[in-house]
Amino acid sequence: MRRLLLFFSLFLSLSAFAADTVEVWKDPNCGCCGAWVDHMKAAGFEVKVNNVADLHAARRKNGVPQALGACHTARVGGYAVEGHVPAADIKRLLREKPMGVAGIAVPGMPAGSPGMEAPSTQPYASVAFSANGATRVWQTHAPNDHLKGKPQ
Repeated sequence: MRRLLLFFSLFLSLSAFAADTVEVWKDPNCGCCGAWVDHMKAAGFEVKVNNVADLHAARRKNGVPQALGACHTARVGGYAVEGHVPAADIKRLLREKPMGVAGIAVPGMPAGSPGMEAPSTQPYASVAFSANGATRVWQTHAPNDHLKGKPQ
């Protein structure tokens, strides 16, 4: 009985660890994607990078609506992540596990988002999407708000 309990505890621990591994598909020459990967690592995520030539295929494979496309696609904890989504939004998604949400995205490449740090006055939003393509705002952000409280 003890062994079974120990095995079950180990299984749950490994499952939780696996949920925090982010698999990323990106262009090998994209500097902002590399900066986003660094942002994710700094937030405590393990990151596996796949350098690919066809990002559209990665988006399709992960169920990301074309209208939400950005410069890289990721998968973590069963969710698709498109673009420069702040790590805090991903952690919230993994913690809350909202019903009907297939993933989150920051469409395009907004200045001031993680990996796109730059002077900007334009806010941006992370958008949650469902498998049927329905969207809703997940979180709004001021430019560079992910840097608050961090040395620059």
